[in-house]
Amino acid sequence: MQRGAYLVGVAGGSGSGKTSLVRALRESLPDGLVSVVSQDDYYLPKHQQQVDPNGKVNFDLPTAIDLDAMARDLRLLVGGEPIYRPEYTFNNDAIEPRWLEVKPSPVVLVEGLFVLHHAPTRELFDLRVFIEASEQSQLERRLRRDAVERGYGEEEVLYQWDNHVLPAYRNYLLPYRHHCDLHVVNEAGFQRALNVLRHHLLQVAGVPEPVVQPV
Repeated sequence: MQRGAYLVGVAGGSGSGKTSLVRALRESLPDGLVSVVSQDDYYLPKHQQQVDPNGKVNFDLPTAIDLDAMARDLRLLVGGEPIYRPEYTFNNDAIEPRWLEVKPSPVVLVEGLFVLHHAPTRELFDLRVFIEASEQSQLERRLRRDAVERGYGEEEVLYQWDNHVLPAYRNYLLPYRHHCDLHVVNEAGFQRALNVLRHHLLQVAGVPEPVVQPV
């Protein structure tokens, strides 16, 4: 298979800022240079998910995601072929998922909870990034996000955090931290890391830094 893309894996716990980092990185780079693949778009249907001892669906397990399908799609992108996936709608039956097309590009950013845990995916990456924040900061961000974006009450969020999210973070993310090339601490922001990554990816793609004209 001819190598046609530089793959960057971005892992981190819920609320660590991995999606924000990937979005900021894509927006800071020239159009057409970057494609993004989100692990979320590979969630299995709700009826295939495991439940905890209290009968609550646990979406924070590697088995919740079709990671083998994601690895296959990444190989297609590396080989220069586009991929197509239905958009993940957080199991909201009222929303008709859109079909997403991800086109091959010089750089592919892949973000998700388990992209390092899954060996066939992990081994594809040219660069591995781990973004982290304190567990308290991650919880506070998740409380705000889930209230606004998903309509979850605080009690439900805290239940998921204690029983699903935190165990997943400790069991399936932290053990792979040492596999990473770059650690980003996102307590007060990630601008410095963003600048480093942006410069590196421009170099990899052979694109010169834009010249900033003095005001």
